[in-house]
Amino acid sequence: MSDEKKPSKDKTPEQPTESESPKKSSKPITDDASPSSETPDEPEQPAVDEPTEQPQKESSKPSKESKDIPPSKQDKKSKSDKKQTKKDETKKSDRPDDFQYIVRIANTDINGDYTLVYGLSQIKGIGRRLAYLIADTVDIPRNNKMGTLKDTEVEKIREALTRVEEIAPPWMLNHRNEYDSGEDIHLISTQVDLRLRDDINLLKMIRSYRGIRHEFGLPVRGQRTRANNRTGLSLGVSKKKP
Repeated sequence: MSDEKKPSKDKTPEQPTESESPKKSSKPITDDASPSSETPDEPEQPAVDEPTEQPQKESSKPSKESKDIPPSKQDKKSKSDKKQTKKDETKKSDRPDDFQYIVRIANTDINGDYTLVYGLSQIKGIGRRLAYLIADTVDIPRNNKMGTLKDTEVEKIREALTRVEEIAPPWMLNHRNEYDSGEDIHLISTQVDLRLRDDINLLKMIRSYRGIRHEFGLPVRGQRTRANNRTGLSLGVSKKKP
């Protein structure tokens, strides 16, 4: 029993090895940095590959409309669009400040970009030939734009329209040998529709052939009704039995 070794009290605890010793931060501590601002080193997380955004298919692939249209036609379309924009810009630049975009004559709205002759022909009851005659009697150039006309010139045109019977020859008028008076008159604007309705009602009242055909909604001027303007059930083609 005396030979057994007893642990000595003076023996100091074993020092930790280098592997067991706590890691020291590699960053040097400066005097300016406060201890509260120091943060412990966080463990590094493994890098995760972020999904890269793939380009949209619509941008890379042409649309269905572009597929249908060949490239040559697409170029022509782009060129025509450019030409149209240039025309619009030139039109705007040519217009004066007092340009009227809509001119109202004889209860009809006329586009200001139309020429005098073409604009007057937009009025019901006035054709191209009568428009030439009115423009010459008023002493206004035929190719002037309607929007550039002054108020005095528009009044002259309205006055000329009221006395077309005096200006134009009889063969140019649209309602000759009027039923009540027997005179040659010219109808414009809403007068055309009103007089047409009155004439049809007169034919119905006197029970003429044309009036009866108007009542039944059938062709008035001797057209066929076997193939066109058929009424009743649609039977198609029916062959006669022998």
